Amino acid sequence: MQQSIPEIYVIIEWIVGILLLTAVAVGILYCVRRILRGRRHGGMDEMEGHDFEYFCADLLEKRGFMEVEVTRGSGDFGVDILAEKDGVTYAVQCKRYQGPVGVDAVLQTYAGRDYYDCMVGAVMTNQYFTAPAVQAAKKLRILLWDRGYIDGMMDES
Repeated sequence: MQQSIPEIYVIIEWIVGILLLTAVAVGILYCVRRILRGRRHGGMDEMEGHDFEYFCADLLEKRGFMEVEVTRGSGDFGVDILAEKDGVTYAVQCKRYQGPVGVDAVLQTYAGRDYYDCMVGAVMTNQYFTAPAVQAAKKLRILLWDRGYIDGMMDES
């Protein structure tokens, strides 16, 4: 039994329709995932720099840090947050960037840690770090808290 040409066109249109609906569904799921991901991150990618500092300070407080203080905007010597946990003092620099955080942030935190007489220096970012930044942080003993680390902190809070 042979199908006629019009029946084949109907089948092809049906298949194309299913493919289009599938593509639209995938697009909607992608958009919803991006929206939910943005909410999960507290909208940190859209925050201004100073708002991100307060976001990080709140997150540290929720994680048991005490005496959390956001430093003044200018003249902070590369440190945005001073905090203490379990008798250990921290100098934290916050970087809300669009791309990877470089070695300059590590060097500024290193200097700021010493300026504020803190035991530990850390750079906190909504992104990730360049290889030179990671290498410098190991050498200078600066903690790197990237997007994945912040996600973990948020999940535990």
